This record gives sequence, C-alpha cells and structure tokens, in this order.
Amino acid sequence: MKVIAVIPAYFEGSRIAHVIHEVKPFVDEVVVVDDGSTDITTKTAKEAGAIVFRHAVNRGQGAALRTGTEAALRLGADCIIHLDADGQHDSAAIPLFLKEIEAGSEVVFGSRFLGAEAIGMPKHRRYVLALAKTFNRFALGISSQVTDPQSGYRAMTAQAARTIDFRQDRMAHCSEILRLVTRSSLRWKEIPTTVRYTEDTLAKGQKATDAFVIVWQLILGAFQR
Repeated sequence: MKVIAVIPAYFEGSRIAHVIHEVKPFVDEVVVVDDGSTDITTKTAKEAGAIVFRHAVNRGQGAALRTGTEAALRLGADCIIHLDADGQHDSAAIPLFLKEIEAGSEVVFGSRFLGAEAIGMPKHRRYVLALAKTFNRFALGISSQVTDPQSGYRAMTAQAARTIDFRQDRMAHCSEILRLVTRSSLRWKEIPTTVRYTEDTLAKGQKATDAFVIVWQLILGAFQR
C-alpha cells in the first residue's frame, strides 16, 4: 500500500521541516502544498524532502488539500493522510490510521475527544467545538456519532478520495468532508489522536469568531452546488 501524506502550508517556513521529518518514517511520500506563502515555506519543504506544489495566491486550506489530494492520486497513492503543517498533529498516530484502513475502513478521522488528549486547548475553543458539533448534527445532518466536528487529521483510500467531492476552499472544508462522508456509503471510523496546542500555533490558528465564518461559507456552498 503506497501511503502519501498531504500537508497544506501557509507561512510555515519555521515549522514545516520538523513536521516533514516526523511524518516521513510512516509514509512513502510527503506532498506539501504551499498556499501562496511569501516566506521560505517552499524552499524549506523541498530541502526536507517533500514534493512541493505551490499556489500563486492564498486560496485557503481546503483548496490546498484538494490540490494535494489530486497530486497524491496522480502519484499513485493507495492511501492519503491529511494533516496540518503546524506540528499540532501527532505523526506517531499514522500507523493507527493505516491499521484501520487495512482493516476495511475507507475514511478514518482523528478525534481530540475520543479518550485522547487535546494538550493546551483553551476552554473557549472546547465550547466552540461543542457548539460546532451541535450545528453539524442538526443543520448539516452529520452523524451524531462524530465526536470531533473540525478534525483536520484524516486518512482515506484512493477510491474514497476520488468520491469525496469537497468544494469549500477555506475553513469550512472539515465540516463539508464530514458531511459528505457520513451521509455516503463509505465505511468510516474515528480514532483517538493527540493534538498539542502552543502559544505559537494558537496565535496562528482559528479564532472563536471563525465559527461564524465557517457557518456562512457552508450556507453559501449549499446554494452553489
């Protein structure tokens, strides 16, 4: 099974090499999509051994994931791993994702709330994610079995990747992917994964007010389909 990790990156020149080096022992290739950065993200990722694609302008994490996923399929991936470039996701969990894929799951989501740890997560973010879970269930029809409403750590088979036609370019792609997967016939599962928050990643990450932006993007997306 050829496994390719896809990492969207935006101004991650100081962290991307460390993430690539952590991920490489568990996969066959690492694809980084530099989403319009003007720092050394592309240069550093190439030096660390990744295959790098670059957007000329910032299009959003969802768009970068779509570019990376399409590239991974062209490179012959049997399984694709999505994870973030900031080092929050524990790369040591990759074998657990692959074990579930080999056991027959077609999509596997990492969850911060399934007996795992969300190290350093602020309380307000926990509240926002709890509200997001309720919104996902009642407004989007996402299964109530989903414990993490905004998981960016996931694995999928090549066939599942071809099936999941997500269109959200920016922050709403996580909810969109969850909706598409849980309302399809794809076999999916959640597994516990550790996520580490630091002052640095929290400063760059999503804010509480971004929840309203995500909702708006999902509403617009529903009319665009």
